[in-house]
Amino acid sequence: MDKIRELASKRAAVIFTKSSCCMCHSIKALFYEIGASPAVHELDQDSRGIEMALALRSLGCNPCVPAIFIGGQFVGSAKDVISLHVDGSLKEMLINAKAIWL
Repeated sequence: MDKIRELASKRAAVIFTKSSCCMCHSIKALFYEIGASPAVHELDQDSRGIEMALALRSLGCNPCVPAIFIGGQFVGSAKDVISLHVDGSLKEMLINAKAIWL
């Protein structure tokens, strides 16, 4: 859990993913389309990936990826981020966290 918190606090937007996950790809594409450049951590490419996946599950992220953090705070998984995008608050969150400059 400490590794997750450390990585999530280093950048304004952080996404934990797996390289083979299509929803992870979609969430990354959404962030890039909005104008954010998130830090992306591929759990299947990290030696501590299994440990981090278990920590993400303990936060309530099931499946464990994608797991999205904005401003160091856990936002949720793909469905949560898509809901935020649909209601217009995702971009506002990214602006407030300084992940996007206008």
